[in-house]
Amino acid sequence: MARRSAVRSAIMPMTKKEKVAWLRKVPLFAELSPREIGLIADQATEIEFPAGRYIVRQGQVGTGAYLVVSGRVRVERGGEALSRLGPGEIFGELSVLDQMPRIAHVISEEPTVCLGLASWDFTKLLERNPKITLGLLRELARRLRSASSLPHH
Repeated sequence: MARRSAVRSAIMPMTKKEKVAWLRKVPLFAELSPREIGLIADQATEIEFPAGRYIVRQGQVGTGAYLVVSGRVRVERGGEALSRLGPGEIFGELSVLDQMPRIAHVISEEPTVCLGLASWDFTKLLERNPKITLGLLRELARRLRSASSLPHH
């Protein structure tokens, strides 16, 4: 995982309450209790990326999942932009779960702040908290159903 910018930390790091507020916005965590979201917030680290920075690289095994707090990132594969993500959107969770290589690059399009969750911390949370694991599985199942219902070209 990338290190937090010295400039950002000199201003004022996010409080646990602020982290919890951001995590509540993520559909992946929608079914979780305040206690469970608090456990995730305890493990989340605020990270700042300058514009044009690769946050994750296609083909590398993921070491973290990221929630965009401010800024915007571009998801691309083979030089083609697949999507753009902004505040409240998460990426990197699949590679963290299955320990397989990333399926796309994610690049900051402007200065971006994310909450990062290291794969080893995320795995421990899932092992110790079945409700977090179940909520995550339900959201991933929803995504899979949604993707399989898209028209094929």
